[in-house]
Parts: sequence; structure tokens; C-alpha cells
Amino acid sequence: MNVDLYEKIWMWGVGIMLFAFFSATAWSAVTRQIHPPSHVETIDPKTALNDPRFATQGLWTDNEGRLHLTVMSMMFTFLPQRVTVPAGVPITFHLTSRDVVHGFQVIRTNAQVMVVPGYVSQFTAMIPKPGEYLIACNEYCGIGHHQMSTTMTVVPAAEFTMPEQRDNPFAAHAGGH
Repeated sequence: MNVDLYEKIWMWGVGIMLFAFFSATAWSAVTRQIHPPSHVETIDPKTALNDPRFATQGLWTDNEGRLHLTVMSMMFTFLPQRVTVPAGVPITFHLTSRDVVHGFQVIRTNAQVMVVPGYVSQFTAMIPKPGEYLIACNEYCGIGHHQMSTTMTVVPAAEFTMPEQRDNPFAAHAGGH
């Protein structure tokens, strides 16, 4: 079989690029412990508001002093409607949806997640600068999607009053269901 020189160059180039991509993925997984999310926590969307993890929405502190924000998404609102957080402090967000897929994006930050009914989405983010931040649904969720937003007020950490401390309701569900 006679393969043209330019085809050989392209085949070698593609092979080298594929090797580089797979090598980078393997290197990240092994040396930097970067893995895709595997912790899948489920919830019944019909009873999500009565579930102890989401019965109270808002900002709270766990027994170790870490901040958590529990958010319920539903057509066409987020609960709580407004929240105040400190600047420069890591916050673990716990979100679920009662009805359809929603998005949760804190505009002008890297805090963003897809909120799927039946699952608990969780991520940790830090908002570095004080100010008023828009939180918007970035997944089309129905006819009122354009109105689905809320605000997050970020204040300097020195001016922030820590919220109530409570037992972490998510710790009991760390294994999945």
C-alpha cells in the first residue's frame, strides 16, 4: 500500500496529539489526583423540601466552622432569594432541583453548576471581592427561565456575622443515597 507523504505526516501528527492528550489526562489523574466527580448523592425531588438536607435553605456553619450554602432550585426561583456571604472565605454549595434541570451561575465568578432533579450538586467556591453578584439559571428551564435569578451580597470578612452552627446533614449521606 502506497501512502502519500502528506497523509503520513497528518497520521503521525494526529497520533502524537492523541498520545499527548491521553498522557496529560493520565498524568493529571495519577500525580495531581484530578478525577471526574464520582460521589453521586441522590434525593427524591418530590420530597426534597422535607428532606433534612434541604428543609432549611440558606447559609450555615458546620461544627468545624466551614460555611455551607443550601439552595433549592424550582421553576422559576431559587430558595433562598437573597444571601449574604463573606469575601475570601470558601463556601460549599449544596443544590438540588424539585422539577427540571436548572443551572446555577454566580455571574463574574467561576462558581457554576448544573442542578439536576434527583441529585445533589455540590461544589466549593470562594468569592474574592465584595459586591453585589447576580445568580442566574443558565439552563433553559421553561417559559419563565429569563426571570430565574437571585442576588448574592458579598461583604468584607471583617463585617460578616457568622450564621448559625448546626450538624452537617450532608455528612450522613456522604456514601451516596
